[in-house]
Amino acid sequence: MSSFIRARWQAWWQARQPRADTHRTTQRNVYIVPTLAGMAFCGTLGVLLLASINEQLSLGYALTFALTGAGLASMHTTHANLRGLQMDLRAPEGVHLGQEYALELRLHNPGSARFGIAVSAQLDDGLTEPAWVDVPALGHAVLGLRLPANRRGLRELPRLIVTTRFPLGFFRAWSYWRPASRVWVYPRAEDVPAPFPAQAEAGGGEAASTRQTPSGTDFSGVRSYRRGDAVKQILWRKSALALDQGLPLWVRETEAPLARELWLDWRDTAGRDVEARLSRLAAWVLAAERLGQPYGLRLAGRELAPSLGAAHRQSCLELLAGFGG
Repeated sequence: MSSFIRARWQAWWQARQPRADTHRTTQRNVYIVPTLAGMAFCGTLGVLLLASINEQLSLGYALTFALTGAGLASMHTTHANLRGLQMDLRAPEGVHLGQEYALELRLHNPGSARFGIAVSAQLDDGLTEPAWVDVPALGHAVLGLRLPANRRGLRELPRLIVTTRFPLGFFRAWSYWRPASRVWVYPRAEDVPAPFPAQAEAGGGEAASTRQTPSGTDFSGVRSYRRGDAVKQILWRKSALALDQGLPLWVRETEAPLARELWLDWRDTAGRDVEARLSRLAAWVLAAERLGQPYGLRLAGRELAPSLGAAHRQSCLELLAGFGG
């Protein structure tokens, strides 16, 4: 029964807080309660009032009512300091498991200056340390949060809590924000990547067809000697005639090998647990991209054709991140 009530409560609460990448604090979604200091202040007012009644102190009444008015003004100011802010965020870039991703929030203030605005994230193990910012009148401010990426896959952003206790700290006003953006958390890349796998066609034992080009020693022509050329590239027989005529040495021109297609296959990581296999594939993707080696990815029946570039790297890492649902 308790789980049913809790589920209904969560459903009702989330219906009041739809996911969105923009958030505006209004009378409807800003909540306020007294802090410990505020409750102590209220207790002090009660003691002053009782003492003034018992002793019939006119100045005691005046002090009590003056402090009560200051407390009520503080409550109104705290609520107004948060109410009316407009906020939006930029979707974070993907990170690897165990790293932190940056969440950038922009706060827009259509009214007077706001002070002491704090934003924290509600994670499974509690609240993060708040980040603080002041927002100038009719201006904007940018606030950054760094949050841990503890689970692989396409993860929802945590609920954000926007808080203020300005000006006296007697009251705490806050508002909840559930962002709609999500963040890709890629597998943790292996620290020391293993050598690239030997190539074989999927489903067969034949060597994979690659666009193998010259090995770097194929002859493509001759040219005059340039400083830094290897001695073994000099054509000595042809250069002997050139030296007799006062001409520079002749050097063999070779072509550097063009990159071949490299396939990164799930089956090449057999013998390890799932996360370790994904970690090795992620390391291979990053290494191939860094070396400028066109690469493709085969994973659980899905295949990405060999290519290079940031878009291809992201597609491969997202495929690895989403493995297993």
